[in-house]
Amino acid sequence: MNLRARHDELMRQEPRLRIRDAAERLGTTEAALVALSGAITLRPDWSALFTALPALGGIMALTRNDHAVHERHGRFEEVSAGPGHILVTGTDIDLRLFPGRWAHGFAVNGERPSLQIFDVDGQAVHKIFMTAQTDRANWAALIARFTCAAAAAPPLLAAPRPSPATEGEVDARALRQDWLGLRDTHDFFGLLRRHKASRRQAFRLAGEDLAQPLDPAAARTTLEFAAAREVPIMVFVGNRSAIQIHSGPVRRLVATPGWFNVLDPRFNLHLREAGVAEAWRVVKPTEDGAVTSIELLDAAGETIALLFGARKPGQAERQDWRAVVGDVAAAHALEAAA
Repeated sequence: MNLRARHDELMRQEPRLRIRDAAERLGTTEAALVALSGAITLRPDWSALFTALPALGGIMALTRNDHAVHERHGRFEEVSAGPGHILVTGTDIDLRLFPGRWAHGFAVNGERPSLQIFDVDGQAVHKIFMTAQTDRANWAALIARFTCAAAAAPPLLAAPRPSPATEGEVDARALRQDWLGLRDTHDFFGLLRRHKASRRQAFRLAGEDLAQPLDPAAARTTLEFAAAREVPIMVFVGNRSAIQIHSGPVRRLVATPGWFNVLDPRFNLHLREAGVAEAWRVVKPTEDGAVTSIELLDAAGETIALLFGARKPGQAERQDWRAVVGDVAAAHALEAAA
């Protein structure tokens, strides 16, 4: 039985199955199933494509990983591209995109028209959905402009999951001194590279004043405290090729089987709680003072989501957010990891 027939049979049996889960069940990739659906292949001129997106008006942007889905309604405003990155900033849509591994783009028709981008392994990177606020004429014009007649076929077989990186020897004292010298939260990625440390390894070595282990239930409690106290937050969710950010309040929290959700009109977060293997209270020095976050990791040490208090560069951290994190840590503290 070919892939199309197998997919059709699976959907007859489980019509509500999500395409990502269907691909896993069928031993294929999401990109292959999208291509199979008759989607239009887009020319992979990623910088030009994203620069054209502000003309679409209101859309819904979606970025996800295995354990979190981040959905933000609004419009693209400022889009800039540089070597190895595309930066989207604005009131609504805030993205950090890294197109080096992007390989396939599609325009998908049907009940929920969308633009979908996949990496070289056929894994979804980022999706943009039409809404009632979308300029449909500009949507059609964009697709016509970027339609590609000849395109590389997406991989039929899912790439093997990368094994967790082997953790080598790290000089804990030097790492801690470097950490204490941070001037910007973005410098943390460079710190990890310099010390050849994984994020989890750095957390375990830095000391509890900088990285305190918490029970995974801290994820839900953080969102509950922020909502109850009306503290605006920043929620980062990403994968290897995209990071999407929400800045603002969270209000409507709903638990469903297997997931804890934020279901606000312009922001949805779906967190698969069973996937959260570790939660950490993390403190990073900056020129604006200490910045505190709750960071969620999966069993392989990959980042699921980062939660910060809402702030702009040049602003000190909100005291109400710092109080939220303090109370979360008090409720969910664990003994320091060995």
